[in-house]
Parts: sequence; C-alpha cells; structure tokens
Amino acid sequence: MHLYLFRHGIAAEPEEYETDSERPLTKQGDRKTRKIAQRLYDLEIQFDLILASPLLRAQQTAQILLSVGLSAKITESAALAPSGDIGDWLKWYKQWQETGSRSLVLVGHQPDLGNWAETLLWGRSQDALILKKAGIIGLILPETGSPVGRSQMFWLTGPKFLLG
Repeated sequence: MHLYLFRHGIAAEPEEYETDSERPLTKQGDRKTRKIAQRLYDLEIQFDLILASPLLRAQQTAQILLSVGLSAKITESAALAPSGDIGDWLKWYKQWQETGSRSLVLVGHQPDLGNWAETLLWGRSQDALILKKAGIIGLILPETGSPVGRSQMFWLTGPKFLLG
C-alpha cells in the first residue's frame, strides 16, 4: 500500500481571515500546486482516493489534484484538520484497506503530516520531518497489521524539486 502525504499549497496569511479554516490558497500557491500536481501526473502517479482536511486551503489543494487526473474521488476527513488524531485516521484506514485499494493521498497540514509520517515510520513523533508547502512524503505501509512503526519511506520531496 502506497500512502502519500501532501501538504496544502501556499495559503493566505492568518491575520487576513477571521478563522484559520477560511484561509484560501494564494494565486502563487494555486499556480505552484497545479504545476506540482501536473508533474505527479507526468510521473504516472495515481491515487485511488484523495483524503483531505476540511480546511479551505487543503480542500482547494485536493481539488487541484483531482482536476489534473491524479484521482477520481475526494473525501473529507476531520482527522486531517490541524491537531487531528492519527488514531482516528488509523481506524478509518483499517476499514478502507479492506476495499483492496492500493494508493491513497492525504492532503493536510504541517506539523501533523510530518508527525504522522514519523509515527508510521518509527512508532513515535520526533518533530524531525518538515514537509514544505506542496511537498510530498511517500510511505509504503504493510499489507497486514498496524502500520505504526512498520512503514517505509520511499519519497520525501520539497516542491522545488518537482517544479523543475
């Protein structure tokens, strides 16, 4: 099972909006995210599902991934909102895994995505993995059992390496 963790693109500054959940992608964030999504498509990456945080900037990022043809479906997950609980996602994942799907992308926020990757890799978060805006982490999760502490990283790429 391939799991991709994709951080939302560049978003408007927090002080410009009443709540964090309302912050949209900037024009630059939209443009860069589209270029990165197209590059992923050119690399023939496909997701069975895009699972996204309910916050606007993550939803816009997920829509960009959908619009370039990386997946045919987006689902919203409260677990991917800032400070979301990986335990909630793991329960969802166990059920989703039974569908036989093989590739999933989570669109969310830092530091959560970096911390989740660490938990899946090492069994605990160390606040060491930093995922840049519109960056991506790729993990291989085991076929059976809990993926916590049993996953393998195959990709950690900042956006500048995909924009080339």
